[in-house]
Amino acid sequence: MRSVESKSMRFLVLLPCFLAGCLTQKPHPCSSPPLLSGALTITTQNEKLWTYATYLYDAIGQRVRIMELGTYENKSFTYDALLLYKEATMYEINDVDRTCKKKPLKADFQPMAIPKDASLLSQAVLGSSSGPGQGLLVNCWVGELPDKSGKYMTTVTEFGCIPVSTDYQTKEYGWLVTSFFNNIIGIEDPGKLNPPDFCQDAGLNADSEEEPVDFFSVFLKQH
Repeated sequence: MRSVESKSMRFLVLLPCFLAGCLTQKPHPCSSPPLLSGALTITTQNEKLWTYATYLYDAIGQRVRIMELGTYENKSFTYDALLLYKEATMYEINDVDRTCKKKPLKADFQPMAIPKDASLLSQAVLGSSSGPGQGLLVNCWVGELPDKSGKYMTTVTEFGCIPVSTDYQTKEYGWLVTSFFNNIIGIEDPGKLNPPDFCQDAGLNADSEEEPVDFFSVFLKQH
């Protein structure tokens, strides 16, 4: 009994030291796990767009699928897109009608990662640090968008580099706010990252102007 109590006391003594050590280490830019799935919401500063979506993210095969529903200028919509960057192809999928539009994707794959030139804004605890399991340690980063059109702010977990939120400026919508939740490392149904059978005969629309640039652009291009 004394041995158990002794081990428990040592654990309780060492735990605060471990946490203190983690909090004093300077965070560094990181990359999210290569296989992720989950859900997210997007809202815009001008209140034109609100959307809820589930997503599948495969950085190894450079594939992304977004299945969303939302409102744009008070009109409801649904949208399902599969982006295959290695094949430079995008599919717009309608499971109900079993139809598919195939379009060129003239953009490089952008992994979920904190850019190396990002600046650490702060490290914080979401929730409470008063007790075990009551809070989540996160790092908040800021920087300039690649095209220098505005700024971005992105928050990821300290452990695992799991996305929590991303805000960035757009000319049309103002600040675009993305909140991630129910994230899972891995993809439960990898088949959803392949075109459905009814897409096999879809012809490529070479005249399409749809060219999503990154993970978030697909939410804005279809409106």
